[in-house]
Amino acid sequence: MFPRCVSFLLFCLALGQAEEPATIVEPPITTADRAHWAWHPLGQAAIPRVKATRHLANPVDHFIAEKLEGKNLSLAPEADRRTLIRRLYFDLLGLPPTAEAVVEFETDARPDAYERLVESLLASPAFGERWAQHWLDLARFAETDGFEHDKVRPNAWRYRDWLISALNADQPYDEFVFHQLAGDEVSPAAALATGFLLAGQDMPDINLAAERRHMVLNEMTTTVGSVFLGLTVGCAQCHDHKSDPISQADFYRLRAFFESGLQFKEQKLAIAGGEVSGRVMRISSGKPVPTRFAVRGDFRRLGQVVKPAVPRIALGLAESSPATSRAGLAKWMSGSRNPLFLRSAVNRLWQFHFGQPLAGTPNDIGRNGEKPSHPELLDWLAAELPKRNWSLKSMHRLLLTSATYRQVSRGAGETWAKRLAADPGNRLHSRMNRRRLDGETLRDALLAVSGQATQRAGGTGVRPPLPKEITSTLLNNQWPVSRDEEDHHRRSVYLFARRNLRYPLFELFDRPDGASSCARRKESTTAPQSLILLNSGFSLTMAKALTKRCQVGAAPAGESIQRMYGLLFQREPSREEVRLASQFLSQPSDGAVEPLAQLALALINLNESLFVD
Repeated sequence: MFPRCVSFLLFCLALGQAEEPATIVEPPITTADRAHWAWHPLGQAAIPRVKATRHLANPVDHFIAEKLEGKNLSLAPEADRRTLIRRLYFDLLGLPPTAEAVVEFETDARPDAYERLVESLLASPAFGERWAQHWLDLARFAETDGFEHDKVRPNAWRYRDWLISALNADQPYDEFVFHQLAGDEVSPAAALATGFLLAGQDMPDINLAAERRHMVLNEMTTTVGSVFLGLTVGCAQCHDHKSDPISQADFYRLRAFFESGLQFKEQKLAIAGGEVSGRVMRISSGKPVPTRFAVRGDFRRLGQVVKPAVPRIALGLAESSPATSRAGLAKWMSGSRNPLFLRSAVNRLWQFHFGQPLAGTPNDIGRNGEKPSHPELLDWLAAELPKRNWSLKSMHRLLLTSATYRQVSRGAGETWAKRLAADPGNRLHSRMNRRRLDGETLRDALLAVSGQATQRAGGTGVRPPLPKEITSTLLNNQWPVSRDEEDHHRRSVYLFARRNLRYPLFELFDRPDGASSCARRKESTTAPQSLILLNSGFSLTMAKALTKRCQVGAAPAGESIQRMYGLLFQREPSREEVRLASQFLSQPSDGAVEPLAQLALALINLNESLFVD
């Protein structure tokens, strides 16, 4: 037995040392391959004619209504104004509306009151702060390298601030993407956007520099493929893709676009106001760095040099093949006829507003991905984006002003039961999806209603105090608390993003770890979620601050209860709710936490605090 093992080992070593083949053999792309829907050119989707048009608001509704009519269904009734304003505020700003804003909207008799509200929220600076978090998930953003040492990246926040500014300014989406791929070829300020490419994990103290470079470039290429093309190109690092017509050579040809621009050292950039530093890409001023095919994905087994090119399945889908530079790739990627790019973009927008994408796997629209529920609508929206001058806010406006978005999420009776039976997973969008708040929005909402929110924006990530039980698991001084206590209550997007320690509330409410691009967060329901909302120092601080806002002099308990409901839920409590709350407050207290603060903690845990209808 032993000699056989030795012989096998020697055989394997011989294979590793064998001369690599002079040519790369790739499987041909067949007609069956090209038949997959995602790789078809964008169709000229016509707005469908439907029987009932009375309650339809824009073309989006026509596509939805057509599918519903096939099931003998129609759009659900429009939600009441309180529900709509809460939905819009949380969706666009990640914040609850004030009670005053709710009253103003409910009493606004103008026929375009809803559209006016949408417009005002899109113009708010809080819009960029909210929507940046979605993109940071895609960008696998953090302010540290990851792994055991998890070294700090002092200027990583500059990419986050650029992102917020770009979203608030409604930078055209094609330009938005171009800058993140090749901003260094435009201007120093735009170069900050290439922080997207370098936002992933890294191990600077890895034993072999060649391995570090190999891992970073492979992860970068994987992210670009999934975020901008909706293709799992990363599955072809070591072998030809098992499902999609993407060869291993396709992967390394795509990687070749980024090879020469990769710089691990921070670059000094001269921008308006002075010089800044950032971990960004840099145009190669010397001889281009070649990309070599890695046999079986092994950086130690390098074969033939490959030239930059997009995956073969994508050739011919857009206006032209890209040049050999990242700028050429970015221009091709963000072209007005690139169906992969456009479908991926609008699919994500739909997901963020409706709780589920039209095509169920946003980072994988290949053969293993889910087919779109409304393929014609997906193509129509994809064609609309460049028609609207690449304005993301215009696309937001289109979706938000649809009757589909304004549907109720809950109902009762025989008609509603029929709706649920015919469309149990709501794939036809026969109603609005009820959605749970993510951890960042939940924290921001508690800060807002308790009156503790700090409006300061931008700059390096903030480290609020954390329990010693958590920080003791880290290496020395990996979580130095920010000195300015006001900063501790800034919006969640500005909290320091450490890979090996997510803020506890965020981790429990399913924030991704930043190891890879996250297109769609998980949504768990666990006991620790309630425990942290009931028992954490943050929750207790917010409950006490909320109590202080609700108590006015010697006012009776009923008034405090009403104020608390108004701040938390933007509504008056019912008689039964007042009765139960008053009964709770009348019970003897143990003295540790005053009764009204205990009531606040209980209300924070209600579904009405955690979900948006």
